[in-house]
Amino acid sequence: MKAMIFAAGLGTRLKPLTDSMPKALVPVQGKPLLQHLLEKLKTAGFHDVVINVHHFADMIEQWCQEHSLGMNILFSDERQQLLETGGGIKHAAHLLGDATDGFLIHNVDILSNADLSTFVRVAKDRAATLLVSKRQTQRYLLFDEDMRLVGWTNTATGEVRSPNPDLNPQQCHKLAFAGIHFMNPSLFAYMGEFPERFSIIDFYLKVCGKEPIYGYIQPDLHLIDVGKLDTLSEAEAFLPI
Repeated sequence: MKAMIFAAGLGTRLKPLTDSMPKALVPVQGKPLLQHLLEKLKTAGFHDVVINVHHFADMIEQWCQEHSLGMNILFSDERQQLLETGGGIKHAAHLLGDATDGFLIHNVDILSNADLSTFVRVAKDRAATLLVSKRQTQRYLLFDEDMRLVGWTNTATGEVRSPNPDLNPQQCHKLAFAGIHFMNPSLFAYMGEFPERFSIIDFYLKVCGKEPIYGYIQPDLHLIDVGKLDTLSEAEAFLPI
């Protein structure tokens, strides 16, 4: 199975640590975030991994050369320009398009107890599936009774985005995106109309009226976004992933 790791970000919220290293190599529990994720992917049966790189790209590439963990690791080079989440996937299409059963996408700064094997079994016959939770936030993805994506809302501003102009968010399941999703390469056909840089959520919201994009809830999901300095201490005490 094939996976893509988003590791190109600047890690601005983790400064000053990321003034001298990429976010992917910030240590948690004595190991870089990237190593935690690679080990989790390997355990779940993933052996081919694409990593997008930008900030301190050379450091990530060198670390992977020294710590491949027996996996086949390729790099999607975004040194010239950060392409955001959707643009990053589009840029890596030549490395992912042969994954006929689909590929997993995982943010490098997410630690969780997500059961990736079960998630893939659920997701592999769909155009795309997003791991979601009931976590409290202001920005929610909206799903119908069948857990099909129908829109997005910001509860603080009241903004609603959907292919359906008459969508009532109060009649939808409001769920938070976990930064883990699974995509079938057939969706690359829709990316041609998108610019070089774009958000994958913007993409899903545009195509969900044409293709079935689903949400999946793991009832016992525990997740931490190691994106800020104050979450590093929480991550040190986080349950093994």
